[in-house]
Amino acid sequence: MPWPSRKRDKGAVADKKEPDAKIAKTEEETSDKEEEEKPAKPPAGSSKSGWKNWKKKETESGGEESKITYCHWLLKSEPESRLEKGVDVKFSVDDLKAQPNQTTCWDGVRNYQARNFLRSMKLGQQAFFYHSNCKEPGIVAIVKIVKEAYPDHTQFDQKDPHYDSTSRKENPKWSMVDVQFVRMTKRFIPLSEIKTHHLAHKANGGPLKNMMLFTRQRLSIQPLTQEEFDFVLSLEEEKPH
Repeated sequence: MPWPSRKRDKGAVADKKEPDAKIAKTEEETSDKEEEEKPAKPPAGSSKSGWKNWKKKETESGGEESKITYCHWLLKSEPESRLEKGVDVKFSVDDLKAQPNQTTCWDGVRNYQARNFLRSMKLGQQAFFYHSNCKEPGIVAIVKIVKEAYPDHTQFDQKDPHYDSTSRKENPKWSMVDVQFVRMTKRFIPLSEIKTHHLAHKANGGPLKNMMLFTRQRLSIQPLTQEEFDFVLSLEEEKPH
């Protein structure tokens, strides 16, 4: 294949700029029994910092909590060179832009929950391209899903660092999607800035209070609610903190 794998699930490390991250041995590896995403409480209240135009969305749930709907994504990729089984897994947004039609497959994911998120992606949905495991992690661009989940060919390639000898072609374990570059964000949105809003929203209410970037930070594929996506995107209009 003409490009390196994007994933960083197996043997993943926490972002260097995330001081509160709990260092685990690897990103959580699950058994063959697929994990089910536990519903989280919807964001409540308005934040006292950040997005001034954000408003609480009222629900007509009759007192019952409604399940969170994920319709956007955050995809982590490493912009700096790192060898994995002799292969450089570096893949920055500039590498994506250099691909034919600025499109690539998002392969190499080897975590069951991240894989399940991949399988949930729908054509046309947008995602943040997030530079991870680097000096300054954060969001650099927006991409969109242009092909829904299909078998990841790297699981069958013995020369690929993400080869899985237990996966069978008649019943593949691992999936990938195709993504296409949409645009750069108007400015780089660093992890540290997003975390500041997350902590404020967690304390006072707001759309980022349950953001998976901080509750399951080791996952390379993360879902976003519409409110989370809109809030983070709004930060590109603000001056850097």
